Amino acid sequence: MTSAHSANALRMAVLGCADIAWRRTLPAMRADPDVRVTAIASRRLSRAAEFIDRFGGAPVEGYDALLDRDDVDAVYIPLPARMHAEWTERALLAGKHVLVEKPMTDSPAETGRLQALARTRGLVLLENAMFLYHSQHAAVHKLLADGAIGELRGFESAFTIPPMPPGDIRYRDDVGGGAFVDVGCYPVRAALHLLGADLRVVGAVFRHDDGYGVVISGGVLLGTPHGVPATLTFGMEHSYRSDYVLSGSTGRLLLDRPFTPPETHRPVLRIERQDHLEELVLPADHQFANLIRAFVRAARDGADVREQEMGTLRQAELMEQISQTAVRVTI
Repeated sequence: MTSAHSANALRMAVLGCADIAWRRTLPAMRADPDVRVTAIASRRLSRAAEFIDRFGGAPVEGYDALLDRDDVDAVYIPLPARMHAEWTERALLAGKHVLVEKPMTDSPAETGRLQALARTRGLVLLENAMFLYHSQHAAVHKLLADGAIGELRGFESAFTIPPMPPGDIRYRDDVGGGAFVDVGCYPVRAALHLLGADLRVVGAVFRHDDGYGVVISGGVLLGTPHGVPATLTFGMEHSYRSDYVLSGSTGRLLLDRPFTPPETHRPVLRIERQDHLEELVLPADHQFANLIRAFVRAARDGADVREQEMGTLRQAELMEQISQTAVRVTI
């Protein structure tokens, strides 16, 4: 159901008719009273028309034509990964705020350059690290700060998915596919979020599929300056798994489905100690709606997003270091 728009709603357009836009981001935009979807662009006008039938706005053929419109304050870019940098820069040069799917670019230097461009033009540039906007992670932070598991000793996280059908975009190296970019970024960002920005790469192993030309799974070991290890697993040749575990001096804290929970999901935080087991059922939350709300506050009201910017840049640096360090096993 479409909500009534506020008088000064942010006029947003979408650059590309991707599945993530259809399933998650556009429904959150349409439900926000402070957002008005004004245009949706595709290389094929018929594809854009399918989207506007559900979400409203004007169908636009071609991405340049959308950036030329006067009724667009901000754009959401869910294009294939290798196209993010080019179209983010074009949108910023056209005077539009930008919300872009992850990864923003394939290098920290390029990410930093685009962030600097946005700042000099007084525009907001935000990467869609949507899971960080779910309230369950704040609850985890509070439990850690309150000493629920004592002093932190280790972090483990996994995000794995079953194989995709042949021809899926994730298997295409030419558009920036591969499991590390697509799903590996989640446990990496979770480690940064919970352990801090000073993480260093200890080692990594990537399974590289020569037929597709992309990384399909792997493991990463990171460490903090105080010797707390972070063991991360990712891939798209597994059963589905999405979780993280924090181990402490007196117990463990476990969270299932931290990355892509449905908006109706009530997270369960499990705290285990030697003689104690506790399960805390948290409220359901809508991370995509929260993300859109944060973007609107920044673009329309000037809310500070420097912390998110620094997180995006640090993740880009760490992802590059992991890729350069990884031992690649060809299969």
